[in-house]
This record gives sequence, structure tokens and C-alpha cells, in this order.
Amino acid sequence: MLKLPETLRENVRLLGELLGETIHAHEGADLFDKVEGIRKLGKAITRTDNGDSAPLVTLLGELGDADILPIVRAFNQFLVLTAHPTEVTRRTLIRKYDQIVDTLADRQNGSLLTFEQDKLRGRLHRLVEEIWATDEIRTTRPTAIDEAKWGFAVIENSLWEAVPDFIRHLDRLSKRHLDQPLPIDVQPFKFFSWMGGDRDGNPNVTHKITREVLLLGRWMAAELYSRDVYSLGGDLSMSEATDELRKLYPSPTPYRDAMYTLRKRIQATLEWAEARLQGRVVEAPEDLIISREDLLEPLMVCYKSLNEVGLPHIANGPLMDTIRRIHCFGINLVPLDIRQDGERHVKAIDELVAYLDLGNYAEWSEEERQAFLLEQLSSKRPIMPIKWPVSDDTAEVLATCRVIANEPREILSHYVISMAQQPSDVLAVALLLKECGMTWDMPIVPLFETLDDLDRAPVVMDRLWNLEWYQKYSAKDQTIMIGYSDSAKDAGKFSATWAQYKAQEKLVALADKYEVSLVLFHGRGGTVGRGGGPVEKAMASQPPGSIHGRIRVTEQGEMIRYKFGLPRVAFSSLSSYVVATLRATISPHDAPSPEWRDLIERMGAASLEAYRSVVRGHEHFVPYFRSLTPEQELSLLALGSRPAKRKSTGGVESLRAIPWVFAWTQVRLNLPAWLGARQALEYALQHEPKTLADMVSNWPFFSSFLDLLEMVIGKADGPICTYYEQQLVPAEYHGLGKQLRDDLKALELLINSLKKQDILLKDEPLLRQSLEVRKPYVDPLNYLQAELLKRYRSSETISPDLERALKVTMAGIAAGMRNTG
Repeated sequence: MLKLPETLRENVRLLGELLGETIHAHEGADLFDKVEGIRKLGKAITRTDNGDSAPLVTLLGELGDADILPIVRAFNQFLVLTAHPTEVTRRTLIRKYDQIVDTLADRQNGSLLTFEQDKLRGRLHRLVEEIWATDEIRTTRPTAIDEAKWGFAVIENSLWEAVPDFIRHLDRLSKRHLDQPLPIDVQPFKFFSWMGGDRDGNPNVTHKITREVLLLGRWMAAELYSRDVYSLGGDLSMSEATDELRKLYPSPTPYRDAMYTLRKRIQATLEWAEARLQGRVVEAPEDLIISREDLLEPLMVCYKSLNEVGLPHIANGPLMDTIRRIHCFGINLVPLDIRQDGERHVKAIDELVAYLDLGNYAEWSEEERQAFLLEQLSSKRPIMPIKWPVSDDTAEVLATCRVIANEPREILSHYVISMAQQPSDVLAVALLLKECGMTWDMPIVPLFETLDDLDRAPVVMDRLWNLEWYQKYSAKDQTIMIGYSDSAKDAGKFSATWAQYKAQEKLVALADKYEVSLVLFHGRGGTVGRGGGPVEKAMASQPPGSIHGRIRVTEQGEMIRYKFGLPRVAFSSLSSYVVATLRATISPHDAPSPEWRDLIERMGAASLEAYRSVVRGHEHFVPYFRSLTPEQELSLLALGSRPAKRKSTGGVESLRAIPWVFAWTQVRLNLPAWLGARQALEYALQHEPKTLADMVSNWPFFSSFLDLLEMVIGKADGPICTYYEQQLVPAEYHGLGKQLRDDLKALELLINSLKKQDILLKDEPLLRQSLEVRKPYVDPLNYLQAELLKRYRSSETISPDLERALKVTMAGIAAGMRNTG
């Protein structure tokens, strides 16, 4: 059996010991004994599929609400202190966890004196006590502004150092292996955000929020650059300089003068942005920074001078790091994407057409819509009146377009259209932007999400790229977003994954035909059910020719924290992306053979039928889902600014992908990531077993999918799901539950058979060990959550302790499973 590294094992032991001491001190020995009793009973149940749960049920039933809260908190902290904080964790606690990580690292210094060791242990004990005394659950839902601030904090605390460090490392590799340095303006990666820009189904993101987030980004960037330039002023004390620099700054310390002058300009920008954020109406200063060139110009003069006077080590030190930060982060840290549902644009154009007595746009054919939109886009005259009666929804769409039109080009990225279905969806956005005063051609990105949308995507783009007007607008540079979450929820993970692959293949071929430079934007979530997974496997499984040195992906929620939250972790993640992108570009895998393609097409059909027969066709599915999982209670947990549903009414189909996945993850069934896969594999084994074996061995796309499937099944737990069912689900729905768990077990056996192994994750010992380490702490949280849900649903009055305890279990299980969805 694989053992944990000695240092990690020691850290886990130490933190557990300190938390135990804290619980003893604050809650008493009796409560700690109960915690241990619950952990042991839970462990006994999960050793076998038919473990006796009666003793645990009895014990949990006897706990009072006041007792159950500290017990839940204890398991939650044992978990987080030995695993990793997630996005459901409050930022207050994340900072404390980061301090624990730093302190544990300091303890590895072999030359520490005894008093220094004692001091570090004392710091750890203090941090653990601070964490125990802090409410781990947000009391209010974060706003879009809060989310944007959290994103900026990741840049400030991690990426600000990791990005120049990584580029410096890449530069050394380039010199060593290619015998040439990287250009100083190299940008191996760009960061974008839609925190504060994504209004798809989120009424909390308005044009005012977008304007504030853009301002906040400019303020934060000015603050960080001000610190850099102040530090450079201290470093660059030398006097030897080129005539060019001396003419600009005629003094004995020209570099310092350059930094002083630039910092004054940055400070003026900072004060202007701060005043605007406070709601004060102020004139923009004459020297307001509006582009990265405003920052780069004086720094590049200094850089050039230092090199020319023979001081290259100084030139290539912190000064070069700051220059590279400017190239990467610009004047607002992350250019903002705007995202809106395509129906909102249709409604806006429909209202305009109706007001002008031109007809009924909503009822026009696609050809009629295109003809109208192209005529208006080609006209020099505006069609939109200065003032006209509009609905609140349309007023907001237009206000957003005006905000975009009034901002510097550099701080904006793309306009993403959710549920894009026709070329007119793209043209409609272009017209709305034009009529609202846009002076540049903002890239418009259609997002193809459902199974039907993915199948239709090549036809839509063929018609769009065939339009002469759009060819000029896009300058033959196109980004297309592939939706993973909604397609998987619509069709099941297996069918959706194959549909995404086919759509990308066709779009790449089409782009080559039109000589369009195509970037595929992968809308991946944190979980496998939403397109997540290790980046190396994701890149290796892309269709050949689909990357071409460029790829764009989303990193969401706790994955941002997990991959970029600490400088060393961020460095490793950036390295993984660059290596995987280079490998996929230089050595792409061959396209699937006709035999593989034919078989997986039929497997996809079998999977789709199986998936939809349950999710859409089984009469008990919705009531089973809602009684088994905490889906109805998720609103208690302030996960983010977006509502759980796109619309206030509707069933599972209206539920967002994140709560859909979150709910199934909480009960350890992980259904969205595997439902339908059993039937696909069984079909192949029955009809073409040799072809299936060939696919497993030789097709990276398919083998990567199986690896992700194996990981998801490894995290699932049938006995725990059975426990939820026994406690919460009416007996008439138990048959469906057994069917689903039987599917899961059969799929586990199929995976092991195909991979010729006797246990899951045999080739992933570190992951298997990680799951085993967390299991004794996660499992009790599940049993406690089932008991709490039973009480919550049956109580006429809900005690604050009961509600808080339920929320703590949600956060703890999400942390233990390493994702919220």
C-alpha cells in the first residue's frame, strides 16, 4: 500500500493533534469522544456494502441540535486542515489556511533552534484556534463585486509573482535548448474574467456592476503597479545612462526620476479610480493611464538604457518582471468578458423593429433577420432613436452596450452569446453595439451548449463566415465557445463528450476552408460532469489540429483556488498548460479511424437513450432527486452571486449545471458524470469488443475519457448514497435508487475489466491514497448531513444551530470531494 510522504503524514498528524486540543479546550472531552465514536461507526459501515448502520442512526438520532453543530464543525475542520480549502470556503479562512501552509513550510527548515520550533508550533495552534472560533459559512451571498475582488486577490497574492517567475524559467529553457532568449513582450498566456460581466441568467449583474468591476480592476492594477515602481525607484540608484534617457530625465539619478514620474502618473490614475468607485464625479486627469503603452514607455527606455551601458543583470531583474506583468495584466489586471443570453438580444431588436413599425422581428425567418441586420450594419445612419419606450430587460441590454462603448478597448475582451443558435444571433449583438456608440469591432463569441447546438454549430459558422460583412468585422479571427456543462446535463457525459469532439473537428476544418484563425474556448467546470479534469488529459484528447498553439479554457470556482491560489502551485499549473499546449500542437494525435468513429457514434446513441430514459423519462426521477439530495436546501449556502436556476420556475431542466452537479456530489453518487456510460460500454462489448479494446489502447481521446470516468467512480460511494435514501426518500422511489447504484457498480466492474485491473485507480496511487486519507472525515459528514436533512425537512421551526450545521456539512463535503461542481 502506498504511504504518504513522511512530511505530509507529520503535518496531518500535527494539525489533527492541534485541532483535537482546541476542541477539548473549547467544547470539552465529552464532545470529542462523540466525534471519535461517530467516525469509527461511519468507518465500520463503509467497509462493506451491507454494513450495519443501525448503531450510527441511533447515535445521531440522540444528538441534540446544540451538540450536532460542534460535531459537524469538527469533521469539517479535520477535513479542510488535511485537504485543501475550496471556493465555498470564506476568504477569511482561506487566508488563515494559507498562513498554515506557510508555517508548515517554515517548519521544514532543518536549522531551526528550539525556541523557533516552539514559536512556529505556537503560531499553528493560534491559527487553528482562530479558525475554530470563526464562522466558516458566509452569512450573506457574495455579490458580483465580491467575486471580482476575490479574483483580483488571486492575482495579487499569487499570479503577480508566479507569472514573471514562470516566464523567467521559460526564458532559461529557451536559451538552453533553442539558443535564443524569449522576447521581452512574450505572452505565453493571457487571463480574462467574466466576474461582473456574466449576466446570463443572473439579474444581479447589471451595467452598473460591470462599470464598477472595470473601475475596480483599473484601481487594483494601479495599486499593484505603484508598489512595483516604488520598489524599482529604490533599486535603480545607478547614474550611468544613455543620452536618450538623460534627455528625458537630466539628473544624476535618471532611473529614479523616471520611476518617480511614472509613479506620480499611476497615483493620479489610482486616485481618480478610487474617487469614481466612491461615487464622486471627478474629471479624469490629463495624464490618466488608458493603455499599457503609457506604463511601458518609460520602463522600456530604462530597460534599453541599462542594457546599452553594460548593466544587463539589472535590466533583466525586477524591472523586466514588471514589464512582463504589464504585458500580461494590462491596465485592469484581467480584460472583462461580457456574456448574455441570445434571447435578450432578440427581444431588444424585436422591440426596436416593432417601435419603428417595420414588422415582427421575432417571427421573421433567419434569412429575413440576416437581411435586416446586414442592411443596418452597412448603413452609415443610426436606426435606434435617442429615446424610445423599451422594456426593463432591453433597457439593461442597451445600458450594458453603452458602458462597453465608453471604456478603453484594452480592458474588455469578448462578447459571449449564450445559447447561440443562428448567425443572426451574432449580427444582432454587432448591431446593438454599433447603435450604442461602439467605435471598434469587439470580438463576438457564439457559445454552443446543448447537444442540438453542438450539432448545429458547423452549419451556423459556415453561414456566418460566408457573409462578406462579417469577414471584415471579424478580420478572420474567431473565438468559438464550446459548452460542457449544459451539453452534459442535456445528453449525459458520454454523448456530450463525443458531440463536443465532432463539433470541434468540423469547426477546425471549416476555419481552414475560410482561412480563419480559430480559437476554441472550452467552457469547462471544476467537475468531470462539467468538463473538468487534469489539463494534460484534456489537451491530449482534443481533436488533431484544434489547438494550433492557442487554446482558451475556463477555470471556475474552487479550481481557481486549487490551481492558482499559491505562487508555487500557480507556477506548476502554468507549466502544465504550456507543456500540454505545446505537445498537442507539435505532436497531435491521429484522427480516429473510421471503425472507431462508427462504433463510438453507436455507443453515444445507446448512452443518450439510457441517460434520457432516466433523467427525462422516469416518472420518479425528479421526486427521487429532490428527496435524496440537498438540492432544495442549496439556496442556504451562499455559493455565489448567481441564482441556482436560470428561471424562477421549472424543474431539473431549468437548474443550473453547478447546483445540478453539486447536489449529486453531496450524496456521493456523482451521477451527472457517468449515467449512460454503462450502456455505451456494454453495447460495444456486445457488438465489437475488439474495436473497443483497440480504442482503449490506442485512442487518447477515449482512454482519457475512461480515466476521468474511473476517477469519478472512485469518488462515488454506493453505501453512503443508500444511507441517504433510507433516511430521506419515500419507499416507492427506492427501486430507482437501486437501479442507479446497480448501474454504478456495473460500470466499476466494466472499467476494471477494460483496464485489466482488480481495483479502481490502480495506476493512480496518489489519488487513491488521497481519497483514503479523507474518507474517515468526509464519510461522517455525509451521515451527519442525512440526519440534519431529515430534521430540517420535518421541523416546523428550524433552530439556527440546525441550519448552520447543515450548511457546514455542505461546505465540508464539497472540500472533501475537492469540488462544488
